[in-house]
Amino acid sequence: MSNPALTAETIPHDDPFALFETWFAEARASEPNDPNAMALATATPTGAPSVRMVLLKGHGTDGFVFYTNFESRKGLELAANPQVALLFHWKSLRRQVRIEGRVVEVSPAEADAYFASRHPLSRLGSAASDQSRPMPDRATYLARVEALNSAYPDGDVPRPPHWSGYRVIATAIEFWIDRDHRLHERRRFVRDDADAPWSSTLLYP
Repeated sequence: MSNPALTAETIPHDDPFALFETWFAEARASEPNDPNAMALATATPTGAPSVRMVLLKGHGTDGFVFYTNFESRKGLELAANPQVALLFHWKSLRRQVRIEGRVVEVSPAEADAYFASRHPLSRLGSAASDQSRPMPDRATYLARVEALNSAYPDGDVPRPPHWSGYRVIATAIEFWIDRDHRLHERRRFVRDDADAPWSSTLLYP
């Protein structure tokens, strides 16, 4: 049949990391803004959830990397409960990818290298921020940025010890393709741990 919603399955079943790499490359070519944006869901030990957008800054068979302030709300929740979920939604491609797993901290050397690669103002902004905590007004934050800028006019402020990254070790990865009339295609890959082989199955949409 010519209707693409009625085509046979098209999501391969062998290697979820290779498939993610292919889809991510296509998203970088087609998405107008931040193809590496992903929703990050965390929860407290009692199960209260929260979600926000963060940026993917590295990925491979060893996991999916993002950076944050460890003293922020998400940092505190991750310290207490390392289980997370990620969601990429690439509207231009009519695709999404869901990832579930646990986080581990990146090495200090990896965090230093990424922090040094950021724009000077981004480094200053991160160092000046008590992320997620109340502040009296925006001028207070900007004054802290300016004070750091005066102390480090080249923007080479050191990485704060509480600012680093996490790597998500995936135990489930689900790929979804939007089809007309909600006849979507979904394939879910699962494994018991990072050293186990993947298994996959199609899911009803």
